[in-house]
Amino acid sequence: MRLATEVTHCDDLMTALAEFRGYGTPVLRRWGSVLAGRLGAGSRLLVAGNGGSAAQAQHLTAELVGRYRDDRPPFSALSLHADTSSTTAIANDYGVQEIFARQVCAHGRTGDLLMLLSTSGSSANLLVAAKEAHRLGLTVWALTGPAPNPLESTADESLCVAGATSATVQELHLVAVHLLCESFDRAVGDDGR
Repeated sequence: MRLATEVTHCDDLMTALAEFRGYGTPVLRRWGSVLAGRLGAGSRLLVAGNGGSAAQAQHLTAELVGRYRDDRPPFSALSLHADTSSTTAIANDYGVQEIFARQVCAHGRTGDLLMLLSTSGSSANLLVAAKEAHRLGLTVWALTGPAPNPLESTADESLCVAGATSATVQELHLVAVHLLCESFDRAVGDDGR
């Protein structure tokens, strides 16, 4: 593992952010518009991740159920890791690989979106959840670290963030979450909701 100095860390982030601005913003603009249309029509967003990605998944759902900047109606978004009783019971009874898939099966409906966040793009529990989502007719989006990775090839659409370290990837994932919310709110406002 390579440890970065403060200067190196900031330099790595600035380089990755400059590149991300070019390839990430068009994807997030489109995703925000699609998300606004789907949630506005009554679909749900299910989100999952592990560790720091779980925290960012929960941040995203909080922005959609609450608000990002301006007041607007709440929209249905669930962080699958946030129900600790369900996740621990499922892990205990079925194995950790099933913690998100069983919840996708319980909560997901055709037309819903499943967004999976992973710095590695190789978390077994996210890959199993993506497979279950496809079986049920959900659209799967992946926000991952560098490509290629297994989650990228499993999802319907992916945004793979190039970063020198997992920390840089997670920082860019937070930027992606905020840009997605910005685009979502703009699309919701354009629709008059």
